[in-house]
Amino acid sequence: MNEFQWWVLIVGLVAGGTIVGLLTANFGRRDADLEVDEQEAEATFIASHLSAGGRAVDRATVADVLEAHREYLGLPAPDAILPVDVPAGAGSAGDGYADDESDDVGHAGRRPTDRDLSGA
Repeated sequence: MNEFQWWVLIVGLVAGGTIVGLLTANFGRRDADLEVDEQEAEATFIASHLSAGGRAVDRATVADVLEAHREYLGLPAPDAILPVDVPAGAGSAGDGYADDESDDVGHAGRRPTDRDLSGA
């Protein structure tokens, strides 16, 4: 290759990488980007929006929920998500809920895993 072809190749790689970077970048705002006064404005907006829909929610309650949400986002990711409220009658094999009964999957004499639980 002559010198001109190398120059075009390098410019093409840089331009292509820049385009891919811009297309895959996330420019959305995060909770960490909000200042305190904007967090208060967000709580007021959400409270008025929910109140317009017929729900009686005050700004302080919404602010507490948003603060709890921001604290939750600061925690490490959970290993598994367990259902909080198991519907009545749940607990049978194959229903998607942990029922403490191992499903028979044959692990050479060891206690097999419960297929109702998600694989972590």
